Amino acid sequence: MMRFDVVSLFPEMFRAVTESGITARAMKRGLWSLNLWNPRDETHDPHRTVDDRPFGGGPGMILMADPLAKTIDRIRVSGNRGRVIAFAPGGKKLEDADIARMVASSDPLTLVCGRYEGIDERFLEDYVDEQYCIGDFVLSGGELPALCLIDAVVRRIPGAIKELSTEDESFSTGLLDYPHYTRPEVWRGKPVPEVLLSGNHAVVDRWNRDKALEATCKNRPDLIKIARSCGSLSKDDLKSLREIVRRMKESAEKGDAA
Repeated sequence: MMRFDVVSLFPEMFRAVTESGITARAMKRGLWSLNLWNPRDETHDPHRTVDDRPFGGGPGMILMADPLAKTIDRIRVSGNRGRVIAFAPGGKKLEDADIARMVASSDPLTLVCGRYEGIDERFLEDYVDEQYCIGDFVLSGGELPALCLIDAVVRRIPGAIKELSTEDESFSTGLLDYPHYTRPEVWRGKPVPEVLLSGNHAVVDRWNRDKALEATCKNRPDLIKIARSCGSLSKDDLKSLREIVRRMKESAEKGDAA
């Protein structure tokens, strides 16, 4: 069983993963567990204060080191002595490889959800092993990134969903996903691509791969560069990629001419 301990001022937000969808079903099957810890429980003043003004001035409030540190100490006593992760705009971007590593190790994780303008640096230095962000934008707190991480990890735990569903997902192959279609065959005058109705699995597989290459080339060309450097593109992939790039250039030239 994979164990998560989450430190948050808003533990109610985590009902999203405990009461809904794949993660809730996986929890019922005993595949993972979640313990929620509020750092206010480690305060002793009437206002249960967990934040204060920053030294040196500046806007906003900073989460204090002591309530967070005492919370982590309690988590360790409870049995989770695994890695501690915090979330911040300046952290490493969370990627599929990080998720895969967490799933493979199955070690317990502690997720610290910051709030306000940040967390006292001394706590980060003494208690936190890794800091992550989920994109180049700022959120009100670390709860949403923590939910994203939990969902991404849990859905890859064996038995959480059908294994085939995760093998062909975006990023698992190094590329974005190809487009998907279902019934009816024609919707509002738009038919399903004929190749998908052919019954020729080899042709369908090639079409799917080409569409994945096309989507990645258009939206995440950085992943194409990584795939090239890793040697994960076949000769057929490279041939398709050259044709995709040619069409993209032609389309761009037509757009400029217009």
